[in-house]
Amino acid sequence: MIHVSNLTMRYGRTLAVDDLTFEVGPGLVTGFLGPNGAGKSTTMRAILGLEAPTSGRALVAGRPYTSLRRPLHTMGALLDAGAVHAGRTAAAHLACLARANGIGGRRVTAVLEQVGLAEVRNKRIAGFSLGMRQRLGIAAALLGDPGVLMFDEPLNGLDPEGIRWIRDLLRSLAAEGRTVLLSSHLMNEMALTADHVVVIGRGRLVADTTMEALAARFRRDVLVRAGDTARLTGLLRARGAAVTVQDDGALAVRGLGAAEIGLLALGDGIALSELTPRSASLEQAFMELTEESVEYGARTAVEAGTR
Repeated sequence: MIHVSNLTMRYGRTLAVDDLTFEVGPGLVTGFLGPNGAGKSTTMRAILGLEAPTSGRALVAGRPYTSLRRPLHTMGALLDAGAVHAGRTAAAHLACLARANGIGGRRVTAVLEQVGLAEVRNKRIAGFSLGMRQRLGIAAALLGDPGVLMFDEPLNGLDPEGIRWIRDLLRSLAAEGRTVLLSSHLMNEMALTADHVVVIGRGRLVADTTMEALAARFRRDVLVRAGDTARLTGLLRARGAAVTVQDDGALAVRGLGAAEIGLLALGDGIALSELTPRSASLEQAFMELTEESVEYGARTAVEAGTR
């Protein structure tokens, strides 16, 4: 488990992280979300002991990461795919990390195969694309077969196949009971990957909830298709629901849940062919949650008075 408690990070007059508290538990992919400048990377660096907190603490498996004798066995992380010695080969880079953590050479071979870099193991990292460097960073995080994993923007530079691969990888790691913390600006992918989200803005906690609860919080309406639209509309409005007839004849219903609508239709003998609760997308929910926390807000062309 990752445990962040009352974490505050101050740099001169800049308050980067403000009394932040959250936990990341096993068996889940937890998305770590926030606008640029929200404090996500700073928090991750504090978890790894790369930055000293002004106050509060960040623990991995109940201990400061810097106190772990062989840290890669407990937690693997990827914060910056470019933070490698470009003159080394992929195999040499991982072998160096392996020796420092008491890991054998077979494991180096195994993780290179796992991330799809086995064929370029002897190629210098200077010749790697950003996507290849991301895969190498993921291999380094997996090297010690740790129970805790943390990734900051690991999808950058990956092609569609690579994005699907890492999505499947992260979900499989969580299914094995590992703790997975993932930061990304790709909301569509986060919606497909994460089970839980921690959202911060201006260094403060904005939301700490499951994806299911977030969807319920930002539920828009219920889409209904019925055999007798007019009769059902009357029943729904009599119960206080707001009903809007869509262009295709379906009903968009606010004020009543899907279960209530279904029971109401059943009680009056109205057949339903569709009953779908509709929520805001993760991107829409994120924008609403963080609208007061955006550091650099650009105006649209209409707002700027241009075409």
